[in-house]
Amino acid sequence: MDSLHSIMDKRKKGTHLSLEERVIIQTRLKDHCSLRSIAREIGCSPSTIHYEIKRGAVKLYHGKVKRYKAQQGQSVYQNNRRYCGRKSDFLKKHKFIDYVQQHFFEDGWSLDACSNRCTAVGEFASNDIVCTRTLYNYVDQGLLNIHNYDLPEKLKRNTKIHRIRKNKKKLGCSIEQRPREVNKRDVFGHWECDLVLGHKTKDDEVLLTLSERMSREFLIIKIPDKTAASVMNAFKSLRKQYSEHWNDIFKTITTDNGSEFADLSQLEDISKS
Repeated sequence: MDSLHSIMDKRKKGTHLSLEERVIIQTRLKDHCSLRSIAREIGCSPSTIHYEIKRGAVKLYHGKVKRYKAQQGQSVYQNNRRYCGRKSDFLKKHKFIDYVQQHFFEDGWSLDACSNRCTAVGEFASNDIVCTRTLYNYVDQGLLNIHNYDLPEKLKRNTKIHRIRKNKKKLGCSIEQRPREVNKRDVFGHWECDLVLGHKTKDDEVLLTLSERMSREFLIIKIPDKTAASVMNAFKSLRKQYSEHWNDIFKTITTDNGSEFADLSQLEDISKS
């Protein structure tokens, strides 16, 4: 398990902010902490926190309120990272792009025919063209006047995996049955739980976050994915760590009705046993 303080000890100077640190910024802003105190806690410059809050702010309540969201900040960061490194050849090879679009619409050539014919007849040098796969990538990115609906054979390919939806599971007690002392924040041991997801890439980051309502203590646990099994395994490890103190530290845990928390009702049976 990664707690708030252990994350701060591992941070190296000069590195980019991680998703965990963005979650901490969001939490500390909610507690009305200053930018300088947040910067000291994370180990970076106050200006870094200032620019991060500006990038990750979202408008709420019909644009009347702006609040920082860790997920938005992470999405903006990863979107900006796309422009790092090697740049696209799209602008450099605009003559070939115009050639492809002209023959695609006027002569009905496929993208593959456009790419291979100009190489075979020597109309363009190899350095002035892009391969067929790159042309299809340009279509997906919206860089060409050619769209996916102009490629009927491509739309015929069904690449989606059909999943059978399981019956809805019991998600535990309703929030209306939660003890009244939870709302007063006078007693330690009442936690709120949620998942924070990174940008939708192959290597998604999924963080299980727990916030104690009275002390505002914050716990962050990395899990491999957002399935109910992964969430349940994280809680089992957490319960094993606190062992006999579990019922004293975690009196109640409140979550939303997401499917990722569908198995948490089993914790009630484990605690009673």
